[in-house]
Amino acid sequence: MDITVDQKPSATPSLLRSLKTFFTNPQARAVGLVFSTESLSLGGWVAHIPYVKNKLHLTDAGLGMVLFAMPLGLLIMNPLSGWIIARLGAARTCFISALILCFSTLLPINAPNVAIMAMGLFLVGLSAALLNVAMNTCAADVEREHNILIMSSCHGMWSLGGMIGSLLAGILIAVHVSPSIHMFAVTLALLVLTLAVRPILATIPAQPPTESSAAFVKPNLLLLLMIFIGLAVAMGEGAALDWSAVYLHEATGASGQIAALGFGCFSLAMTLGRFMGDAIIPRFGAKRILSAGSLVAAMGLLLAIAVPVPLVALAGFALLGAGCSLIAPILYAASMRVPGIPAATGLATFATFSFVGFLAGPPVIGFVAEAYGLAYGLGLVVVVLLLSAYISRKVNI
Repeated sequence: MDITVDQKPSATPSLLRSLKTFFTNPQARAVGLVFSTESLSLGGWVAHIPYVKNKLHLTDAGLGMVLFAMPLGLLIMNPLSGWIIARLGAARTCFISALILCFSTLLPINAPNVAIMAMGLFLVGLSAALLNVAMNTCAADVEREHNILIMSSCHGMWSLGGMIGSLLAGILIAVHVSPSIHMFAVTLALLVLTLAVRPILATIPAQPPTESSAAFVKPNLLLLLMIFIGLAVAMGEGAALDWSAVYLHEATGASGQIAALGFGCFSLAMTLGRFMGDAIIPRFGAKRILSAGSLVAAMGLLLAIAVPVPLVALAGFALLGAGCSLIAPILYAASMRVPGIPAATGLATFATFSFVGFLAGPPVIGFVAEAYGLAYGLGLVVVVLLLSAYISRKVNI
């Protein structure tokens, strides 16, 4: 029996029209740049995870353990996100959390020991969790105000930021630029960007805060199924973010600069898919895209595991990105339309549980990798994605 989310009525725009709508709307562009701020910070950090792993002499399990500091920050912050946004406003929350994220990424890359690294990753988790809910709320507010579709394009900006961050890191690694200098330069650039978009963000009309919209809610069956799908895809994204460089370097023998391209290929495919999303989601239907996307993502990661050759593995991570590309935008938007649950509450609840897959998935992969090998750790993600493809057939969104 299918379980249904109320559909958001809209016309089916063409690809060029949807992109023009996004890039010509100042508020949409500003929100999109906030999305890219988060991924630029994270993309720069993850490319240097092998460097930090070697510097601190961490095993796969040791790295997995310290990476748990990020989901710990997430679990503490996300239930509070709705409350904070209701009082500060989504735009102001975006600005504050983006600033904290920019500076907190400097800690793990410069950590002299595991304790400082864990503290830095904890702050990254706190700020990224708050920014994640705030920027998606801003995107929904812009859609509501102008009666347009921009959610997928905003997530495309997130992927674009990750791609740029990964490619830039690969280039700088190749020319032997210090990771500390790289991340300091990224922080300065993102600080300027965040200050530049602040006045535009302040013009976005917000939903009036209510007591219920600030609360956290126990998920109903529909939201639980959506959360599982989101968690599965977030595990795929987390695997690419935290383990693609390690896998390419250690399993395929790729050089440091080639290994850094793993997340870049993933992000490139995801970026292209998401920028097309606002046009193709209404045309093909969210349910079909959820199922097909999960299946393509699983097959891509399986290809990278089955054929541990650098070019083939890069193609596999690209397929993983293509498959995952539209699922998060679909689910973030749908979580605000679950019958019987206020929009902000549905978003905060969905983000809390699904984002666990993004942050907690990589440490779980590390534990499995320590016991059985990294290929088996990534194989666990393949299984979860296949389950997501099946469950997607039961939910109408």
